[in-house]
Amino acid sequence: MKRRNWIAAAAVAVLLAGCAESTAEEHDDRDVPVTENEEKPDEAIAEITYTAPFTGLESEDSPDMRPVIATINNHPKARPQSGLSEADVVYEMLAEGDITRLLALYQSELPESIGPVRSARDYFVELAAAHDALYLAHGYSPDAEALLGTGVVDHLNGMRYDGTLFMRSADRVAPHNSYITGDAVMEGAKDSGFRMDRPDSPDWAFDETPQPGGEPAGVAEVSYGGDAAFTSRYAFDPAESLYSRESGGAETEDLDDGEAVRLSNILVLQVPHRIVDGQGRRALDFGAGGTALVFRDGKVYENQWESRDGIPAVMDGTEPFPLAPGKTWVHFVPESPASHVIYTP
Repeated sequence: MKRRNWIAAAAVAVLLAGCAESTAEEHDDRDVPVTENEEKPDEAIAEITYTAPFTGLESEDSPDMRPVIATINNHPKARPQSGLSEADVVYEMLAEGDITRLLALYQSELPESIGPVRSARDYFVELAAAHDALYLAHGYSPDAEALLGTGVVDHLNGMRYDGTLFMRSADRVAPHNSYITGDAVMEGAKDSGFRMDRPDSPDWAFDETPQPGGEPAGVAEVSYGGDAAFTSRYAFDPAESLYSRESGGAETEDLDDGEAVRLSNILVLQVPHRIVDGQGRRALDFGAGGTALVFRDGKVYENQWESRDGIPAVMDGTEPFPLAPGKTWVHFVPESPASHVIYTP
């Protein structure tokens, strides 16, 4: 058993177009018989595929939507959440005390329902702004409110749109019951005059080939402190080449359809934290750099992370460390003996 008493990277934009062309010598094909299902050379259609910037997965559709980042409530009373299984990337980090919140990043698709949506912190806003995302939250800390007021990022907040864009579920009590639909996100963006085309941003590197080096790590556990409700456990399934996820001893799955979260990569980044007020609110330094662990293909790799235009990115020397194509969960953990990562073969 390996234990690390410390311990995502991020970011974005690869557009790869592959084009297959067929060529043929010029000839008169009027007398050449064409068998059934056989195309003439000039009828061949080139196949074009695109690569999603946050997953590295190929698609026939151009990934042209602006990223949407939502603050998702991670309190046990807010679980299971809606929309996590459809997020390209989920960032998890501390708010106050040992309680974490999630920033779910959507670019490949917008789910039917997102939530419960929770309030902003200034470092949530900074991360959303670094991605040039449309940011969703319901409420804010004083520092986050001031930062949002500068216009640093386009945003929709439930404090303004409660009961219109953001709706309350009768099945849960506040503040664990605010939701927004994908349609409402697009409606709110249009009404507010926010553009929704995808911006240019730093690239994530993807490579489906297992990387050299690393140590066997089929099971990993990430803890933020003494509260087991916020301890995450991951198990690698070699048959699917994916990780399952549990939080507080329960599998992470979607409230609406029961779809379980399955991940290709788990990133754990040590980020400097400090307490900034009497309420225990924090500041996270996303520009500091530090140690990073990457779990992919049932192995763990120790690297360093650095800021790339405000987005923490795991590096392999001077280049981004290649991730496995698919969805990614990123843990930002403090420099504290209370937080740790344990992994076993």
